[in-house]
Amino acid sequence: MHHTRRTLIAVSLSLTLTFAPLVTAFAASPQPAKGEHGMVVTAQHLASEVGVEVLKKGGNAVDAAVAVGYALAVVYPNAGNIGGGGFMTIRFKDGRSTFLDFRERAPLASTKTMYLDKDGKPVKGASLDGYLAVGVPGSVAGFETAREKYGTLTRQDLMAPAIRYAKDGFVLEQGDVASLEGGAERLAKDPAAAAIFLKPDGKPYAIGERLVQADLAAALSAISEQGRDAFYKGSIADGIVKASAEKGGILAKADFETYAVRELEPVTCNYRGYEITSSPPPSSGGVIICEILNVLEGYPLSYLGAGSAETVRIMVEAMRHAYVDRNSALGDPDFVDNPVEKLLDKNYAKEIREKIDPFRAGVSQELMPKGFGESQETTHYSIVDNDGNAVAVTYTLNGSFGAAVVADGTGILLNNEMDDFTQKPGVPNLYGLVQGEANAIEPRKTPLSSMSPTIVAKDGKPFMVIGSPGGSRIITITLEAIVNVVDHGMNIQEAIDAPRIHHQWLPDTVYIEPFGLSPDTEKLLAGMGYHLDVADATWGQAAGILVGGKSLADIEKGGGARYNGAIDSRAASGKAIGY
Repeated sequence: MHHTRRTLIAVSLSLTLTFAPLVTAFAASPQPAKGEHGMVVTAQHLASEVGVEVLKKGGNAVDAAVAVGYALAVVYPNAGNIGGGGFMTIRFKDGRSTFLDFRERAPLASTKTMYLDKDGKPVKGASLDGYLAVGVPGSVAGFETAREKYGTLTRQDLMAPAIRYAKDGFVLEQGDVASLEGGAERLAKDPAAAAIFLKPDGKPYAIGERLVQADLAAALSAISEQGRDAFYKGSIADGIVKASAEKGGILAKADFETYAVRELEPVTCNYRGYEITSSPPPSSGGVIICEILNVLEGYPLSYLGAGSAETVRIMVEAMRHAYVDRNSALGDPDFVDNPVEKLLDKNYAKEIREKIDPFRAGVSQELMPKGFGESQETTHYSIVDNDGNAVAVTYTLNGSFGAAVVADGTGILLNNEMDDFTQKPGVPNLYGLVQGEANAIEPRKTPLSSMSPTIVAKDGKPFMVIGSPGGSRIITITLEAIVNVVDHGMNIQEAIDAPRIHHQWLPDTVYIEPFGLSPDTEKLLAGMGYHLDVADATWGQAAGILVGGKSLADIEKGGGARYNGAIDSRAASGKAIGY
């Protein structure tokens, strides 16, 4: 009875919402940005400009990705970072691909129960706020590894724009101010963070004012001159370790000195003739996107139509089964034996299809394994250069502004990535994810991620670069953008702007963006037993590029722009720039 009531409430809410004014995100999509030589799509317009300038100077897509990464650390402080970590998927012009894991690691002094009280219950906020929540940052090591191995320009060239924006400041626009206002309350609790991101009177900055970050400029200048050692072996690490010791954290100098980037084989799979290259464990992203696509491949989605009850039902059931595997089986490959081969097997997808009831909603509780969340404040950017090298980067502080702490003198916001571990099996994290032992906290371990920087190829050539922030929803955001282009014929901007649905096994709920489905569709799904939750806000900020035309139809006709870039309409300050 309780479940039925929840469903009806959700449906009646959506009926009410349909008479409200249409939200901007779902107005008719603008045309994608066009470019013949290169394309950069990021969540902050100044960072996009930095990337394009690097390409124009003769830098390749990796050079541009490094420059953008450092620039976002300055102009997009809620998620851009050198105090966090992330992933980079690279597809080279000759078809080879690689993956760099520069995600945060658990400090050496970490323990499995570090966020539990004496009774074994999670301590509220312990894995989210302050220095105990901070994982060892990897972004500087990641960018340096990418630049040294695959870039062509000097570190000084690539870091100069970020240093300039930190030293001289940049003028805040509406999207910048909105994010600073959103984080003001948490930032105010840390004197060093408040001194940078709030005005002397404690109020947030306003549109048209300039944000100057002198300490961050000094830190970036030191990295520019001395390389990664300035961050991991010098005064920056010393400052962070000192602040951590004074304020209840466990970071040690050895955590920084022993940090190492991993270069891994990407996950690959084939969907209707398109080759997907994406993130391997310690990301769940590539594996679970491929697992869901393998299930969907058995259904005629283009015939069933975007947003139809049948298409949504099939997608939800594929998500439900795949997220069980995500939350119970996957973890850091140095600590866990990930069953990647099994999860990517087309026969395994066939087994899942055979378990899906064509008439009734599945029940997540019945899929509970034996023995048995990340926010918007991640950011993704996509880049393609004139030679056809493609780079997809997703990196994160985890929650908005991370742990909302800055070590005195560094200017660097630190992450709260430790919340991505399983604090206790069965207990939801920030994003409602219920995870198992495979993702338990251990020293030097990397928490399981949903970040999914993805590159799609067709006939041996790059076809699409895509990814998004959105915590546990990153996987479904990225997946839906691919399906919207390949199955539903949308252009790249429409595919990214289209309303989203999400299911992550537990809680057993279908999340729907405002105006995401028609009332008739919701009624049909509710009648099958689905518990619907119509959100009051949109989620994700995808950044994508389509090669050869703005849509499949455009590509087939020929004559479309070579590169077609799209930044999500949900991203207030982002921009796609081609040249």
